[in-house]
Amino acid sequence: MKLAFLSFTDKGFALASSLAKALGGSAMRCGKPDSLQEWTKKQFAESDGLVFVGAVGIAVRAIAPYIEKKWKDPAVVAVDECASFAVPLLSGHLGGANSLARAIHSVCGAQAVITTATDVNHVFAVDEWARCQGLWVATPEKIRLISGKLLAGNTIHIYSRWPVTGEPPHGIELVPDLPADVSVGMQVEEKTPLSLIPKAIVLGVGCRKNTPQEVLESVLERFLQQYALPVEAICCVASIEIKKEEKGLVDFCRSHGWPFQTCTAGELQAIPGDFTASAFVNQITGVDNVCERSAVAISKGTLCFRKFALDGVTMAAAIKPLHLDWNWKLDSFG
Repeated sequence: MKLAFLSFTDKGFALASSLAKALGGSAMRCGKPDSLQEWTKKQFAESDGLVFVGAVGIAVRAIAPYIEKKWKDPAVVAVDECASFAVPLLSGHLGGANSLARAIHSVCGAQAVITTATDVNHVFAVDEWARCQGLWVATPEKIRLISGKLLAGNTIHIYSRWPVTGEPPHGIELVPDLPADVSVGMQVEEKTPLSLIPKAIVLGVGCRKNTPQEVLESVLERFLQQYALPVEAICCVASIEIKKEEKGLVDFCRSHGWPFQTCTAGELQAIPGDFTASAFVNQITGVDNVCERSAVAISKGTLCFRKFALDGVTMAAAIKPLHLDWNWKLDSFG
C-alpha cells in the first residue's frame, strides 16, 4: 500500500517522518515543494492512504474537491502534531482508514477516533471484512443495506464457496447454499444483494510473437464475458519465459497494474494435472500448453477456467489457495 504523509510545522514533520519510516511511505512539509492543493490532488490520485499531520479542518478542506465514492476514495486520516488523536476522515472500511488510524496508534500512541456506526456499536462490518480477506466488493452500494440490517439486530446470511475458519461474529450465519444476503465466489450472484469476489485469479496467457496489446485487450474482454469473471478478480498474469519481454504482453500487464511472472518450459511441463495439450504449441515452445500450465504454476492453486483461444491468443485462469477467516479488524494497514 502506498502511503503519503503531509505536515505543516517542524514538529509535525518530525512526526510525519517517523510515521512514514514505521509504516512505509513518503513524508513532506507543506510547500516544500508542493502546495497543499498540489499535494492533495496528486496523492488522492496516486496513493492508497493520505495522512495529514495537523488540524482536521485543514484536511477536510483539502480533500473536499476530490471526494467521489466510498469504494473509490483513498483512506484519509488526520493526526494532530502532538500525537494525541488519529481521526479517520474518509473511506474507513473499504479504503482502510480505520486500520490506518489503528496502525498509527501502534506507532506513536495517538488514540484512534473511530466513528463508523458498525464499529461504535460493536457490529460486524462486512466491507472491512471484505478488505481484510482480500475480497473485491462487486456491489458496494449494497453495503449500507447489510450494515443496516445488522445494526437493527437482524441476522445476515453469508454463502461462501470456500470454508471460513473460526466462529462467525454475532449476527452472522454461514449458509451452505444460495440465496443469501452476501455471497463469496468468483462471479457476481444475482440471488444476493452483496457479492464479494476474491482478488486471487492468475490469468495465464499464451500468444503469437508480436501480438499487439490491443488484441490482448480484445481477447481478455471475450474471455471475461465467456466465464462471467470480473476483471477485478485478476491479481497477476503468467506465461512462459520466452514471453517475458513480449512488448504487447508487457504493456498489457502494465496498463492494468498486474505483475507479470513467467516460468521456463521445463517448469511448466513438470506441473501435474489435466491440461489442454497442443502438439503445435509443444513444437514451438517445448511445452504442450502455456496458458493453463502457467496459471496453475504461478498461482500454486487450481485451474478454474480452461483454455480460451481467439486471434492467436490463449487465456486460462487459476485461483490461488484461499484461507478465509472471520477476522475483520486489522491493527496494520495493508
